Order: sequence, then structure tokens, then C-alpha cells
Amino acid sequence: MNTIPNIHAMIVAAGRGSRFGASIAKQYTMLEGQTLLQHSVARLACSDYIDRCLLVISADDSTAQQLEFALRVHYAVGGAERWQSVQAGVEAISQTGADDSDLVLIHDAARPAVPNVDIDQVIEAAMLEPYGAILATPVADTLKASYQPAISAEESRPHSYTKSTMDRSNMWQAQTPQVFRLGQLKKVLNYVFEHQLSITDEASAFEQLGFPIRLVSGSRQNIKLTYPDDAVLLTAIMALQS
Repeated sequence: MNTIPNIHAMIVAAGRGSRFGASIAKQYTMLEGQTLLQHSVARLACSDYIDRCLLVISADDSTAQQLEFALRVHYAVGGAERWQSVQAGVEAISQTGADDSDLVLIHDAARPAVPNVDIDQVIEAAMLEPYGAILATPVADTLKASYQPAISAEESRPHSYTKSTMDRSNMWQAQTPQVFRLGQLKKVLNYVFEHQLSITDEASAFEQLGFPIRLVSGSRQNIKLTYPDDAVLLTAIMALQS
């Protein structure tokens, strides 16, 4: 791939973040005076490769369009599942006349601390690949498989027990941004739809078809706000980065 493709940035912000347990959608959690979504857009704005961003929001979202962002933004309406939201974003990008060889950068609204250098590195890696590249970190902790025995009449909920220790030598923890060729991304999302697959990120859709996606080692600072305690860590990380 010798030509520099156009980069189309997309942030998926149509979910509710049920594990976070807040009354508002997780992407509108306030950190350091701004929402997670605003912080995540601002991170993308630091890349010279990105000059605008598509925000994929839920149909009943009345918040996003009232906010100010560090990039020019436009909007698409997402679906019930993450892949449906990504597919809606891909369709919106395609309707602008984008070429199938262009790159689509997909980022989580709940990852506001991704280092600027990591964004550029994953884009530059994807430029050299036929399918794409993602940020990820090698798994450092010991991984345990678990099981839950049948609960007794005295127990209100099952307990988990260790079953085995997993080999972590080739294990990576996926992050975002994830960057893919537009034409190939459309193909794998159609495959997910046709086969009604359950996927947790776009790279896993490529894996279903045996398409190799390059792993780019990213920073452990790029954590995702999933549980309330994560907000404390993110605030500290972002303070150190500023």
C-alpha cells in the first residue's frame, strides 16, 4: 500500500454502559470538567491524520449535539448492539463517497486517556496492512478459568472457583482505536449480520473470516471506564498526561 489513504474517525457512543451503574449514559460521565465523549474526541483531535469525527449515538440521545468538541463532528444513529452501531457508522461514511481502501478508525467513547502517540502508531501500522491494525497490550496478569458448582438451598447466589490457569504467552488485551480498511470492514460486518454472530469488537469479526489484523502494542494508560472505580484511575492518568 503505497498511497496514503483517507482516515475516517468514528466514536461509538450509542451504549448505556450498564456495568457502570450510573443513571446517565457512561459517555456523559464528567471528568475534569468535560464528558468522557468530549475527552475522547479531543484525543483524536491531537492526531494530524484526523480532522473530523463521526459520532454514533442512540436515537434518543439529546445530549451529544449540545456539547462542544475539539473536532468537527457529524452524527449517525446506532443500534442495539455495538456491531450495529459500527455498521451504521460505516454506512454513513460510505455515503460521503469514501473509497473502499480508506481507513476507518473506531474508538470507544469510554477511553479518554489514549496517548496521542498510540493513535498515530496504530494508524500508520494500518496503512501498511490489507485489513487493519488495533491497539492492544500483552496480558501481564495470571489468567484463571473458573467454574460455578450447583448452589445449595442456603446460598443466594453461586460462587466461582478456579478451574485452571490459562497460558498467557500469546494473550493480548484489546484496546481502541481499531483501524480497518473500509471495504473489508463492510464485508465482515455483513458476515456478522448474515450469521447473527456475537462479537465484542470489530477485530473479532475479521478473525471469524481468517483475516489477519496487526497488533500494535499500546500504553496501559489507555484504560476503559467500565466500573465506578475506574473514574479515579482515569482522573489520575489524565492529570499526569496534561
